[in-house]
Amino acid sequence: QVQLVESGGGLVQPGGSLRLSCAASGSVFSLNGMGWYRQAPGKERELVAVITRGGSPNYANSVKGRFTISRNNAKNQVYLQMNSLKPEDTAVYYCNAKDANDYWGQGTQVTVSS
Repeated sequence: QVQLVESGGGLVQPGGSLRLSCAASGSVFSLNGMGWYRQAPGKERELVAVITRGGSPNYANSVKGRFTISRNNAKNQVYLQMNSLKPEDTAVYYCNAKDANDYWGQGTQVTVSS
């Protein structure tokens, strides 16, 4: 089993920045992909960014050029640097990790509003 704990959400003005962190614990040795998804009210959960164990990222078109995903395998952590935030980025952000299973964090709220 793998446990994921997110941190770093909050309220920010449009154009601002936030950095999300996710720490994995438990049976982390077999983890491959890690990443971030988000779910806005009334919408389905969607992929934001994922990164392989080797460090190859993939982004949703809506965040390309604004968000950067990174990973520290030694610390079993994944990060999401979010710049130039827009109101439409408002959502609960979930950390995800995969081996033969899917693991999810509890989510952290990001609100972009003036």
